[in-house]
Amino acid sequence: MPVRRRLAVFNRQVANHFFGPVMTRFSAFGVVHHRGRKSGRDYQTPVKVFRRGDDYVVSLPYGAACDWARNVLAAGGCELEIRGTCVRLFQPQVYADRGEADIPTLIRFILKRLRVTEFLALKPAPVNEHSAPPGSAEGRAA
Repeated sequence: MPVRRRLAVFNRQVANHFFGPVMTRFSAFGVVHHRGRKSGRDYQTPVKVFRRGDDYVVSLPYGAACDWARNVLAAGGCELEIRGTCVRLFQPQVYADRGEADIPTLIRFILKRLRVTEFLALKPAPVNEHSAPPGSAEGRAA
């Protein structure tokens, strides 16, 4: 099994359970709440996230073929918990880094060293005065 794949398995089975709840307190990290394509189960995945204008951009260190990214793409969106609040996101788009200036320099440097080249951009969902807040039980059920 390649090192990168072993690291992904370790993160999913061990590290995410310890660090996931803490990561939502930092501005550079968040937790993606998504539903399994086949199982229908709810999942939470810690991620590295930054802003690009109004959009949220999540790095894909294991590529767009990882389960959580495929779940988000299939569902057409997700919720992102960041700094203790949930934001509903939609219109996911995968793109490759082409040295774009919209990725912060320090983040680009670190991700380049880790050979991360794919990203997932998502738009915040418009706030509807009749809809439930994204973090509420009603918002998650929708």
